[in-house]
Amino acid sequence: MDAAPGIVAIVLVTVATLALGAYGLRFSRTTSDFMVASRAVGPRMNASAISGEYLSAASFLGVAGLLLTFGADMLWYPVGWTAGYLVLLVLVAAPLRRSGAYTLPDFAEARLGSTAVRRTCSLLVVGIGWLYLLPQFQGAGITLSSAVGGPDWLGSLVVGVVVLLNVTAGGMRSITLVQAFQYWLKLTALLVPAAVLLVVWLGDGRPGAASPAGDTFPGDVVAWSDPLAAGGPQGLYLTYSLIIATFLGTMGLPHVVVRFYTNPDGRAARRTTLLVLVLIGFFYMIPPVYGALGRVYAPELAAAGSDSLVLELPGLMLGGLGGQVLTGMVVGGAFAAFLSTSSGLAIAVAGVLSQDVFTRPFRGRRLSGVTGFRAGAVVAVVVPALVALSDSDVGVATTVGLAFAVAASTFCPLLLLGIWWRGLTTAGALAGLLTGGLGSGLAALLTLYTAQSDGWLDVLLRRPAAWSVPLALLVMVVVSLATRRTAPAHVTRFMVRLHTPEAVALDRG
Repeated sequence: MDAAPGIVAIVLVTVATLALGAYGLRFSRTTSDFMVASRAVGPRMNASAISGEYLSAASFLGVAGLLLTFGADMLWYPVGWTAGYLVLLVLVAAPLRRSGAYTLPDFAEARLGSTAVRRTCSLLVVGIGWLYLLPQFQGAGITLSSAVGGPDWLGSLVVGVVVLLNVTAGGMRSITLVQAFQYWLKLTALLVPAAVLLVVWLGDGRPGAASPAGDTFPGDVVAWSDPLAAGGPQGLYLTYSLIIATFLGTMGLPHVVVRFYTNPDGRAARRTTLLVLVLIGFFYMIPPVYGALGRVYAPELAAAGSDSLVLELPGLMLGGLGGQVLTGMVVGGAFAAFLSTSSGLAIAVAGVLSQDVFTRPFRGRRLSGVTGFRAGAVVAVVVPALVALSDSDVGVATTVGLAFAVAASTFCPLLLLGIWWRGLTTAGALAGLLTGGLGSGLAALLTLYTAQSDGWLDVLLRRPAAWSVPLALLVMVVVSLATRRTAPAHVTRFMVRLHTPEAVALDRG
């Protein structure tokens, strides 16, 4: 593959990102600017920014690769990632904004009045953030290796440096503008090549192509369209586990939740979520096109590295200058995906680290708000960038799925019960967080660093959401009922705050 289009695209995206970040820097002065953009981001801008940071390496590269390898089974990934916002809209968005918190640990402490719960939530935010950042750096390595022939570590280095410059310079104020721009860039970079490649396919008149195993992918209609294919009982369990993780994990993702604190009020948070559903729903209609075309033109990538399908397909289907231009577009879009998602995650993790580590007294010292935030950003980016260099052949979409499983097993029960049930206690919250966190965390480690084997035990351990989410919820409820006398005294007042619309509160004031 000619490296020139990829290099040009990466340079242009990097320059545009840094330029927009520098422009946003003019408005970033206070700690509130850095962490929640002073709660002044409107629904349209915020929806574009949320969509920009949410559509990560897994969305841009991973979905098409999974569809190439496993067929329509994997459509549950984009369906679940989109539907998760519907759950967020109905149950969480407005009350969470009205809580007045900066981060998930802030909400937990305000709801339960417990520093122990806060510290547990802080550890979980950092763990989920690092787990989600890992595939962004891995995807950047794949992109630079495929597009320009660079070593895998180069992608992690470039993305890490650009993200650190933007995040430490301007925080949430700066990143909001960057991520809104990057959503529309990613959409264009994926949509235009897909439209051109569909025209090429129609002109070729090629209905199908043989797979490495001798099967015909598109010709085998049942294998392509059957949601469960030949997976049997394990396939059924995996499907339901994936649905639970993706539907319920969105509300617990730190980089998504922190965005709702930037809205002016709860009504704006709901409008933002509705717009996000439209934007990401439209985007997710495009990756299946690449997966289907890959089965015609690049079936060998199913075994050789399906995450590179989107990057290589334009060159395989359309040679010459046209293929190079389309390749440059998808490379630029992929790089924007890494930058936008990594920036959002870095801000979320940096916010927690700055509040709970760097701005709290430690050996007689502590950093100021903005300085602590910047120190937290460095730690948030450097650690997963180094881990990404380790030897792990797990696909980017699978790794992101693990982050969703951890979020669904921990913060989903905490938010649902904390917002809608006044009986939640500190002991119940801690017990549920530990139960869900240990179960899903073990699954993440096993999937990333051990060889997979057949059998139900391995399947249950590697895809835990179907049992870890209900177990964590049950433990929270049972322990809370057993310790009901320890419920916080301020819980009624706090619940009223969560569920009273701002207009009503102002009228009463």
